[in-house]
Amino acid sequence: MSAPAREFTLPPKPTARLRVALIVAAFVAFTIATCTPAIGGINLDFGALIRNWDNGSGLMAQLFQPDFSFIPRTIGPMIETLQMALVGAVAAAIVSVPLTLWAAAPTNPNSFTRNTVRMVINVVRAVPDLVYATILVAMVGVGALPGLMTLFLFDIGIIVKLVSEAIDSADHHYMEAGHTAGGTQAQINRVTALPQSWPLFANQWLYTLELNVRISAILGIVGAGGIGRLLDERRAFYAYDDVSIIILEILVVVILIEIASNALRRRLV
Repeated sequence: MSAPAREFTLPPKPTARLRVALIVAAFVAFTIATCTPAIGGINLDFGALIRNWDNGSGLMAQLFQPDFSFIPRTIGPMIETLQMALVGAVAAAIVSVPLTLWAAAPTNPNSFTRNTVRMVINVVRAVPDLVYATILVAMVGVGALPGLMTLFLFDIGIIVKLVSEAIDSADHHYMEAGHTAGGTQAQINRVTALPQSWPLFANQWLYTLELNVRISAILGIVGAGGIGRLLDERRAFYAYDDVSIIILEILVVVILIEIASNALRRRLV
């Protein structure tokens, strides 16, 4: 007579409800603490939203009534914005290649020069773009040049930081083979590191081109040229129907650039 079959039951699946609840409670408590002025938090006046709702609703009504006859006035500034974005991205792309190779450990074993480049890039990234634009406008005057210089510095910080970190985290057996074969660091970087890194560079270059168009709209507030300068002018005159057209135009341009960038990425990667 055969033994009866034994039934096996799986143990209950462990849950982390208590841990999740504690994390959520800590997050809520921290948020409340940071919004409580009595204990050093920031003062958020939510009542101002209700008191000033009439002003906001009026502005929103104007924004939803764009004046399409204003479009011809925006063509020149938008072309200037695209020129600034493109020239800034191209200049940053050229300069970013050697800086990135100097900032990554696999492509620059010299710790002194590597840390020096990283420190400079961190300083460049630490300064907000509006601060750059404000200082450069005071130095070289109102116009496209301070905006272009600001975009260049902004792009350099992003490209070098992201691409160098990607190179640091990747496997580099091919570079070890180059060292074993007796190649110099410059030869190894040119023959092995750069071909492997071109897709990374291309992604960041296209990304900064998209960002430049958006940022240009903000830089114009401090006189750095482009469509942002016209946007600030119409906002100062409370012509929010014209502001709406400018916002829509920036949105369309950014979407078109993103579509073109995605198509280029699919070909490059």
